[in-house]
Amino acid sequence: MQRNYSFLKSLLILSLVLFSACSTTNNNDPKGPTEVRIEENSGSFSLYVDDEPFFIKGAGGQEYLDKLTEYGGNSIRTWGADNAQEILDAAHEYGIKVTLGLWVGHERHGFNYNNEEAVQAQLELFTQYVEQFKDHPALLMWGIGNEMELNASNMKVWYAVNDIAKMIKEKDPNHPTMTVVAEISEQKIDYLNEQVPDVDILGINSYGGLGSIPERVRRFGWEKPYIVTEWGPNGQWEVGKTQWDAPIEQTSSEKASVYQERYENVILEDNEMCLGSYVFLWGQKQEATPTWYGLFLDTGEETPAVDVMHYEWSGEWPENQAPEVNNIRINGRSANQNVRMEIDKVGSASVEASDPDNDELTFEFVVAYESTSNSVGGDPEDRPGEIPGLIISSDVDGNASFASPEEPGAYRLFVYIFDGNGNAGTANIPFYVQ
Repeated sequence: MQRNYSFLKSLLILSLVLFSACSTTNNNDPKGPTEVRIEENSGSFSLYVDDEPFFIKGAGGQEYLDKLTEYGGNSIRTWGADNAQEILDAAHEYGIKVTLGLWVGHERHGFNYNNEEAVQAQLELFTQYVEQFKDHPALLMWGIGNEMELNASNMKVWYAVNDIAKMIKEKDPNHPTMTVVAEISEQKIDYLNEQVPDVDILGINSYGGLGSIPERVRRFGWEKPYIVTEWGPNGQWEVGKTQWDAPIEQTSSEKASVYQERYENVILEDNEMCLGSYVFLWGQKQEATPTWYGLFLDTGEETPAVDVMHYEWSGEWPENQAPEVNNIRINGRSANQNVRMEIDKVGSASVEASDPDNDELTFEFVVAYESTSNSVGGDPEDRPGEIPGLIISSDVDGNASFASPEEPGAYRLFVYIFDGNGNAGTANIPFYVQ
């Protein structure tokens, strides 16, 4: 293990050399660094950017910055500092502030916090990042790590986090420090209070449990401000499942209602301790399915959740909205009825969809393998392959017929509904071939 970490340190040093060589001078903006501070008044916290109040209307990711600013968003969050110069420059062009992530090593990925050499190499790398980007006018704050405590047993990770926060305060007094955790518990808050005093803000990633975050933050004894750094629909670990353990995903319209309810009734309601949020995900990714968390399709279309964020950030709904999508069924059965098919049979599918602008809708049905990934914490996973040639027919009313796959196992039928104006709705249903 020692040899492996020596190799890691060599890679980190090499990355520093290349990183410095590839940097530009855009961070030396004539306006100088943004000055960001937190003010407290009788237990109520506010964030200020250059003396102006700043409530974070943010999104996780670095894509579609033009749409983010057009729709009223004002910040993005990254998980690491890869391509930091490019991201900061692009954000500055659109008037967007960046919470720049520093990817703290995860025990579950093999990082050993008993290895002092590896911990020191990580701190040195982050010191270089801070020195390089602290004066960039797009920088809002530093995000130290993301869910590095998940499935961890060595709590020395918190000492490492605090050393990073302390270093940042010495190098960059103009920008707050934040560390990001996966949900909160009393034990986790105790560790943070005792071992991480130099962190200014707690970033909380929360999905199904978001509604109780304001109450739990206070009950567990956190006395500093917090930001909801990831939020969205219920996670695949929080929903109902089929008899073969396939998670049941909401339609895009059902998820949009969840986004609106959680933003209005949780994030906006806690105007004492919450400094804002970063909705997840301003882009697309594969996690459980290719449609679970992304507010956009991989082809760029916007889902109803984008419409919701447009409204929440700007106070106005977009001129043209995404299709509304409700129940999807196979052979008249919904997902919670454990849809099963036999080999070499033809099934019928139907989905209820409409368009708020009366746009003509087109439907695209796809059969794919069910994901077998066991990843946690958003770790990368492969997108299950689609199976061509199974869709027999489909019509403009959302009906389709399809052949069952030739091999037994778990599958999922997806439908994508397009309005021809850059918007789309989605739904899917798991089924089992026996």
